[in-house]
Amino acid sequence: MFRFMHPLRHQHPHGGHGHGHGHGPRGGGGRGPKMFDAGAMRYVVLQLIAEKPRHGYEIIKELEQRSGGGYSPSPGAIYPLLSLLVDMGHVLASADGNKKLHTITPEGEAFLAENRQFVDAILARMAEGDEHREGLRSAMHDLKHAAIEQARASNHNPEKIEQIRAILRKAVEDINAL
Repeated sequence: MFRFMHPLRHQHPHGGHGHGHGHGPRGGGGRGPKMFDAGAMRYVVLQLIAEKPRHGYEIIKELEQRSGGGYSPSPGAIYPLLSLLVDMGHVLASADGNKKLHTITPEGEAFLAENRQFVDAILARMAEGDEHREGLRSAMHDLKHAAIEQARASNHNPEKIEQIRAILRKAVEDINAL
């Protein structure tokens, strides 16, 4: 799908080359394609925290929402990254019940300001991808509801149920053949 790479990805401050995030056959723990390298993810997460203080789970859900459901990072990608941002001095983590609330520091704000063009490009690309997927989500929703409605209206007619099943199987085959 999308892959955002920072042009200086091998020159991150405080070491680190983006290893150790997004494990699984497709990155992100196998729950979707890897959308970011670890360097780019750092900027996006920092931007989300700059918008408002957040817990790790909120960051995961916000990334999923902003990608139109196309990307859901694993906790194994987000929580170590949050620890790194704390270690870099870009984020403060404070106890909030049994969770940690992450807040951007002045150093983190300066880091974002220095890299604003790159951050904005990543966010624009995420928004663009979401717009393109909206029509697809709507079509999937319509298909699901049409199949359910016709199955209910069939009064358990085995022939009609089999027709619906065949149409759905054919749609799956056609999509997989793309």
